[in-house]
Amino acid sequence: MNPPPQKSTITTWAEEDRPREKLLLHGRTFLSDSEIIAILIGSGSPDKTAVELSREILGHYNNNLGTLAKAGVKELMQFKGIGEAKAISIVAALELGRRRKNTEPQVKKALNAASDIYEHLTPYMLDLPHEEFWAILLDNSNKPIKTFKVGVGGVSAVVADPKLVLKPAIEYLASALVIAHNHPSGKKKPSDGDISLTRKISRAVSFIDVRLIDHLIFTDDGYFSFANHNLL
Repeated sequence: MNPPPQKSTITTWAEEDRPREKLLLHGRTFLSDSEIIAILIGSGSPDKTAVELSREILGHYNNNLGTLAKAGVKELMQFKGIGEAKAISIVAALELGRRRKNTEPQVKKALNAASDIYEHLTPYMLDLPHEEFWAILLDNSNKPIKTFKVGVGGVSAVVADPKLVLKPAIEYLASALVIAHNHPSGKKKPSDGDISLTRKISRAVSFIDVRLIDHLIFTDDGYFSFANHNLL
């Protein structure tokens, strides 16, 4: 009777096909997404190599790193072969990649259009699984002075206190202001509450001669501009 076939492991592959060795030999740009994740998790499950397990995980999220980045530790632990330590490694690596965008040196660009605002906010608000409310203080040329988080909410709502917007606007001698919040659902239509809060903040900042130039509803695939729809 012939013995059962042995499972192929990464260590039995040709050296140039192993993710770590491939990175050393050819550089990081030659690695696929699944190979990078395989390096993060280090080992696979009893019946899958690390690369095969990584492909399974990516496949579950439609091979979309943005979708994978929204997964939490507990969710990733549902995959056979992914324990808490491996799940933490994946979550931490994707968060580090997101934060890197915030630290890349950039020339300050005037935010004269909703598309400019969306581009500016993407490193801060992309892939968030819950609602957050942000503000951007601008100088008299509409260039950003400070971008900051005003409040954090749940999956469908966030409360923003206008006083938390007014105080920094005064401190930084802002000339104009942009506010934004995200909809994790992807729906771009504002609620009655969104419209009411926008007008409340607009009135509040007008007393200190600060212009509210837009309120953006941010989603991962686009935005809604209050200014473009005459809702300020």
